[in-house]
Amino acid sequence: MAGPGPPLPSAPCSKWDIREKVWEHLEASGLAEFPRPVRGRIPNFKGAPRAAARLLALPEFQAARRVKINPDAPQRNARFLTLEARKTLLVPTPRLRTGLFNRIVPPPGATKEILRRCATSQGVRDYSVPVGLEGKAQVDLVVVGSVAVSEKGWRIGKGEGYADMEYAMMVSMGAVQEDTPVVTIVHDCQVLDIGEELVDDHDLSVDYILTPTRTIQTNCKRPKPRGIMWHKVSSEMLGKIPILKTLRCRERQAGKDVTLRDEHPALAKANRPHVENDPANPKLGGSDTVTTVCVGNLPGRLRVSELKGALRELQVIPVGLSWQGAQHRAFLHYRDQGTAHRAVASLQGLSLGGSALRAELAQSQGSKGPGESDGHK
Repeated sequence: MAGPGPPLPSAPCSKWDIREKVWEHLEASGLAEFPRPVRGRIPNFKGAPRAAARLLALPEFQAARRVKINPDAPQRNARFLTLEARKTLLVPTPRLRTGLFNRIVPPPGATKEILRRCATSQGVRDYSVPVGLEGKAQVDLVVVGSVAVSEKGWRIGKGEGYADMEYAMMVSMGAVQEDTPVVTIVHDCQVLDIGEELVDDHDLSVDYILTPTRTIQTNCKRPKPRGIMWHKVSSEMLGKIPILKTLRCRERQAGKDVTLRDEHPALAKANRPHVENDPANPKLGGSDTVTTVCVGNLPGRLRVSELKGALRELQVIPVGLSWQGAQHRAFLHYRDQGTAHRAVASLQGLSLGGSALRAELAQSQGSKGPGESDGHK
């Protein structure tokens, strides 16, 4: 039987603290399954097929004709069960690069074995057809992955925001309604307390949590995102997700405010394109004085997107970032001294990728990072 969730760090804690604890616990307790390491992923776990099988007893699943399920490994059995029940299976495209959904179309007369193959990541590629915006896709049930979730229905993903964006885009397309149920499939140890202060208005909540031992109905009253919050979308994200441009054009024509985060007059100055300079030179892309924070002891496997995610959650987003992964450090450039000092206080000792970060105001980019030696262990 599953044990209790992993102990959480003492308050205050962040979403990253919770993610790290869950990833570390799954690996250390032998609960993690392929692909490994689970760190940085929606983690696969022992008992995932059993947890997914609880879908069959949900009246909402029984009534659904079209089910959207994420492509992550712990949802594989959920995808199979959806196909076996002869329901329409919709799977988001990887990182939303080529659209929003692919519809899985098994070959005529597909055996159970072929349906299982269709439910794998390779099968999703081999047996899918894209669903365009003109397809008027309707979704009756949404299944998402999570790193952690609370019994109140508050969910933490892996930190890149794609599940939240997928849902917001479905709302924009008219594919989901306010009462469309959202389900997540996790191990029992991933169900833990999440402070309400960590939940943002763009975060997707869930109505059901399926674990190997329990079906939890959250009765969550928190409203789900009511569409794309354009004021939180950056030009960079718009460039990475082509379908966003189409949706933005539609909403602009419908008279909605689609001003991006870095287009707001109050934010435009703080979000100018980054021009890298030596932190010793107090200029950054213009005449503004900048303060640079050096972050050291970055683990070798850490991706720059993970650091950016942590900075967003800590609300200390820099105007520029110089990544030096080979030296296990990064330089964060701030125009506001107060934000720079908050960044140092927030990042110092923060656990990221199993390493406690070191942060201090930088003197020169050529110097070693805080607390670093020539060798990195």
